[in-house]
Amino acid sequence: MDISKYRIETDSLGEKLVPVEAYYGIQTLRAKENFQITKQKVHKEMIKGIAISKKAAAFANYDAGMIHEEIYKAIAKACDEIISGKFYRQFITDMIQGGAGTSMNMNANEVIANRAQEILGGKKGIYDIVHPNDHVNFGQSTNDIIPTAGKIAAIKLTEKLLLEMRRLHRSYLDKANEFGGVIKMGRTHLQDAVPIRLGQEFNAFASALERDIKRIECAIKDLKILNMGATAVGTGLNANTTYIETVVKIISDFTHIDFVQADDLVDSTRNLDPFVWLSSALKTCAISLSKTANDLRLMASGPKTGFNEINLPQMQPGSSIMPGKINPVIPEVINQVAFQVIGNDVTITKAAEAGQLELNVFEPVLFANLFETLDILRRGIRTFYRRAISGITVNKDLCVLYVERSAGIVTALAPHIGYKIAADIAKEAIRLNKPIKDLVIEKEILSKEDLDVILNINNLTSPGISGEELLIKKKKMHEEKSGG
Repeated sequence: MDISKYRIETDSLGEKLVPVEAYYGIQTLRAKENFQITKQKVHKEMIKGIAISKKAAAFANYDAGMIHEEIYKAIAKACDEIISGKFYRQFITDMIQGGAGTSMNMNANEVIANRAQEILGGKKGIYDIVHPNDHVNFGQSTNDIIPTAGKIAAIKLTEKLLLEMRRLHRSYLDKANEFGGVIKMGRTHLQDAVPIRLGQEFNAFASALERDIKRIECAIKDLKILNMGATAVGTGLNANTTYIETVVKIISDFTHIDFVQADDLVDSTRNLDPFVWLSSALKTCAISLSKTANDLRLMASGPKTGFNEINLPQMQPGSSIMPGKINPVIPEVINQVAFQVIGNDVTITKAAEAGQLELNVFEPVLFANLFETLDILRRGIRTFYRRAISGITVNKDLCVLYVERSAGIVTALAPHIGYKIAADIAKEAIRLNKPIKDLVIEKEILSKEDLDVILNINNLTSPGISGEELLIKKKKMHEEKSGG
């Protein structure tokens, strides 16, 4: 080992060699050695969230007269550099770590302190000008910094997700408009039911997604309540009162998000229910998306032995053994995204429940799973509308053929011939493989003219227009033509 490439740092546990060029310090290095769990570093938005919180804290402490101006400015500059994307490689702790996030908090404290040291002409690892705890972490605790940074990160990621959700919503509506006149067979229990328009189905996809958007928008409101100033347990120990009164407003100014300080800092420090609520809304969205993906896979099944009502864009060969086979890979990946989101929600739920007394120490695994959910949902939705929804086409003639052949349209006859007779007709049509219309005419139950009105497929999918109303209208027209 070339000792010249290292510096010696000390803490309450002893000494350690830290790479000379590193901006992190001894506590970060210990955390890296202790937590080789996921091999995934802290999310970039979380790093930004911590840097924003540290910058705001430094400003509030300077404003309260607790740190000197030159130290505040050096800390602020270091934070700005981190926010802009510099020094990400200096954040080396695993996303899942013991200590409620102390390791990632100290990683930030050390990087910011060492960079501020440089800015003020000092050397990394000396901390004689800017200290990680005495300056960068002044008036703070892991227990208010980490949940605050997590909320900033979650809101930023959720806003990106909502943008993609709105694009998918628009894509659904475009298809609803495009397929508005396409009549197909509706199915319940995977059995023929009554006709429906393909456009109505896509409009239903859009309606479900619209509810998901509203739920998620509602859920992030609680994330705008911060516990900054709470320090360790919510009592504000070691935080200046002026600092406590101003720090959240400063964070709002820096982020352009309307954050407010919690009315009860003890409650906000120990409870993580806002994250559970957001995760629940995200899970609900994932379930709706997976249901939609299932519907599309069924409607596109075939092409010769399935429904084959719609065509999904052909994205890649579907088999290593069956030439020419194409699979619905995009809906399939949406299903799998949903499975992962549901599993993440279980972890988030358990992490929030398992806290004890004044602090929940399981925030790292909660954030790891929440951020993954937000990322994969966003990417999955973008993939869904770009590579599946926007390119869907319909086999219109086949859809109409299914309707005309189906016994399900007998439902429209029930008000005119009675439920029992209609049921008998349906059974016979299935047994003989004959169209409903032909059987009714053959048995002289209704005339062809009446059936042309009652079973007009263009009217079977319009609420409020029944065959009876159409027959009355037809009768009036006949009377008018014959002179009353």
